[in-house]
Amino acid sequence: MNYHIHTDAIKQNLIPQELSPAQTSIIYANEADVLNVALFGMTAKQWREKNTDLKGNIRDYASINELICLSNMENLNAVFISAKVPQKERLIKLNQIAIQQMGILQDVESRKLLK
Repeated sequence: MNYHIHTDAIKQNLIPQELSPAQTSIIYANEADVLNVALFGMTAKQWREKNTDLKGNIRDYASINELICLSNMENLNAVFISAKVPQKERLIKLNQIAIQQMGILQDVESRKLLK
């Protein structure tokens, strides 16, 4: 559901009506890469170039904790987009949030493993 919230915010706030479908898809991909860079430290293209032996995309190989964090970030980025926060600032904020959330998620997982 957060994916739809995220893409709707992009559609409502970042995509002018006069763009072609090809131009529109570039904007969606660019915003997906904001999340990829914030969480994984690289764009989808950079991941594909680094992992030529793997099929699929960066998110197909994400851990459950990374997917939880990504879902949270989609929602937060939608809020930031709607608030007209510039992309560079969104990336910085999302990276800080990703670092914090991944630390918490990994700590919770570690505590469960110790029990």
